[in-house]
Amino acid sequence: MSADRSETVYGIHAVAHVLRAAPARVTAMLALQDRPGGRVAALVEQARAAGISVSLVAADVLDRQCHGVHQGIAVRLRPAEPWDEKRLLRHLDGVDQPLLLVLDGVKDPHNLGACLRVADGAGADAVIVPRDRAVGLTSTVRKVACGAAETTPLVRVRNLARAMRSLKEAGIWCVGTDADAETGYAEADLGGRIALVMGGEESGLRRLTREHCDLLVRLPMRGLVESLNVSVASGICLYEAVRQRAGH
Repeated sequence: MSADRSETVYGIHAVAHVLRAAPARVTAMLALQDRPGGRVAALVEQARAAGISVSLVAADVLDRQCHGVHQGIAVRLRPAEPWDEKRLLRHLDGVDQPLLLVLDGVKDPHNLGACLRVADGAGADAVIVPRDRAVGLTSTVRKVACGAAETTPLVRVRNLARAMRSLKEAGIWCVGTDADAETGYAEADLGGRIALVMGGEESGLRRLTREHCDLLVRLPMRGLVESLNVSVASGICLYEAVRQRAGH
């Protein structure tokens, strides 16, 4: 696996998801040579059946290629076509009830990875993040996302407030979360064209982001802690939207 523009995905769940969802993007696989059975061997067999080049290597080779716990398996991917605001808006033209997740300044790659994973699970059309003062699509994000980074578009925009204005012009209702909001998240109508807007780890929604929301909702906190992790809060709101859309 040479140092080129290709992307590395590692970990059993992430690799399995990629082989299932985007096998055409996989250019090569590295697998630990001293694991003759189990899940790694099954992934190796699957890759070979798909005509993917597989190299069995020592642990130190995988350690150098990966930036976290690789579980004995890694693949390289062709770079995907990047998503930007224009491509997203074109895509949304053909979606009746889009569900989007907007993250305002999430800096922790584990949080972004978890948000991508829950967005994929809820069937969200995309996750939108600012280019500046926020984490991008790193190898750690991909690992934590367990393959969702390859199936859920991550749209990086230069100006989040401007992107929200464009979404609103496209008929999408921007619903932000705020601890002081009067409306509870389950009381809001999340069944239409919705973008759920979540704040970052440190200070929540920035002022300008908050001002561009059509509605602010709160998640009730019954204990001593003041807020939830952004991926947990995202999951609660996304699945409330899923519940409402299912008519329950």
